Amino acid sequence: MNFPPFWAKGSHKGFWCWRWSAHSLGEAQSLAQDAARKLAERFAAGDTFRNRYPYADRPLREPVLRELKSSSGEVAAVITRNSYGCLVLNTARVMFVDVDLPEPKVSVGGLLKKLFGKPEPPPANASEAAIIAKAEAWGRRHPDWGWRVYRTRAGLRFLATHALFDPATVDAEPVFDELGADPLYRRLCATQKCYRARLTPKPWRCGLPVPPARWPWPDAKAEEHFKKWESRYLAAGNTHATCALVKTLGNRQVHADALLVVGVHDEVTRAGSKLPLA
Repeated sequence: MNFPPFWAKGSHKGFWCWRWSAHSLGEAQSLAQDAARKLAERFAAGDTFRNRYPYADRPLREPVLRELKSSSGEVAAVITRNSYGCLVLNTARVMFVDVDLPEPKVSVGGLLKKLFGKPEPPPANASEAAIIAKAEAWGRRHPDWGWRVYRTRAGLRFLATHALFDPATVDAEPVFDELGADPLYRRLCATQKCYRARLTPKPWRCGLPVPPARWPWPDAKAEEHFKKWESRYLAAGNTHATCALVKTLGNRQVHADALLVVGVHDEVTRAGSKLPLA
């Protein structure tokens, strides 16, 4: 898993950027200053920066809040906080597959209920049924596979429970292809050397803005503002779930590392609560 502990912001002639280090803040600062200087030089030479960096070409700037260790003492997963303030479960070898679903059409009456009534989880639709059918077909061809299938606000989440998979190899590619995994998620897994699953609701789905500051905090005042936002976010999140368990498929034998991940994932996401999804 690739979560460098040291990050620094460099600036030069109006250009700025972040860089990271696994060793020291000083190294991160030196790399950031050098990168900002090179950006300024490129601009001065006429570079228009039309070729943007591709998504997930670098580590995510997220603090590690908690480590989950397997029975052998190895780190099986870490919980980080993303730029939206959500907690994210990152697993070294327990595979999550995220699949987006098309937004269902909403009638005028349904829109008014959505705006002024009690929020409800999106209903199952034909696309969801088709994707689950693909997973079931995969299971018939690969009877050793086991899945936990969850409904998220915008799609489906599959958790493979029977074995471990290295995200840096192509082992997961066939099933990613079969289920139609989100291509950005696939690239992110390869870059971060882990699989990811959001644990807590997106703040705007709970009626809150995004955090006022992002780690690493520029100063103590920014950190204080974030903590105030976080207390409101945690309170709002108590009335929502992040996903709901739909069904389990295939092999019922669960790998020990997967069992550890399932316990934390289902508890924090409130997967069995039947609360509105956010």
